[in-house]
Amino acid sequence: MSRALWLAAALVLSLPALISGWSLAGSALFLVEFLSEGRWRPLSAITPAVAARPLPASAGGRAIPTDLYTRASFGRAPGLVLVHGLARRGKDDPRLREAASLLARDGWAVAVPTVEGLTVLRLRPDDAAAVVAAVRGLEQAGYRPVAILAVSLGAGPALLAAADPSVASSVSAVLALGGYASVVELLRYTLTGAYRFDGIGGRRPVNEPAIAEFARANAELVDGAGGRLVDNRDPQALDRLVAELPPGVRQLL
Repeated sequence: MSRALWLAAALVLSLPALISGWSLAGSALFLVEFLSEGRWRPLSAITPAVAARPLPASAGGRAIPTDLYTRASFGRAPGLVLVHGLARRGKDDPRLREAASLLARDGWAVAVPTVEGLTVLRLRPDDAAAVVAAVRGLEQAGYRPVAILAVSLGAGPALLAAADPSVASSVSAVLALGGYASVVELLRYTLTGAYRFDGIGGRRPVNEPAIAEFARANAELVDGAGGRLVDNRDPQALDRLVAELPPGVRQLL
């Protein structure tokens, strides 16, 4: 066998290890750049530029504003839906765009949809449709399998979307960063500043302008019992006030 053939055979046999090694190295460089907030850019220095373009996505006949971030690569990248938290500008939030670009440099095809409820403090179950639409959009563009990465309050729509029967079999993994496990405890912290988990607790000042904005965005929920809940700043009274909410509102929570 010629030296060239031996070299080709060695490359084929070592390819899995090379891919694995790059994956580990790429992840390390990603973390350095991400955690330094761009002060150090080792991943950007050795990877092709990222291009962003609209990704066709729709739900119920309505277009869902979604951007797709990709870089040049030898193969088809796996898909990733990046779900933002509270962000007035949705997919156009500068921090979100930076994160999407960095994830694309690490080898993902990143879809970033605007989740409308998270732009106006008015989150509803049907906001999951934007995430479902982004998963479908990636699939139709040939980026498979599809994972979902959700930040903060984006965890709710992300988990609902992952459980949607129309795309559940296509979702390879879901990662929620800084999500919430209980809406009641989220309300307790938001409205009263009190928090407790696993024996650790405390209290912080509340953000009154944000509470007022939430009340305006959810006016139909904050009259009567809902209004008493939003006006309350006593953490001990919160459970009772939640229990007094109309059944439909409790079901929404």
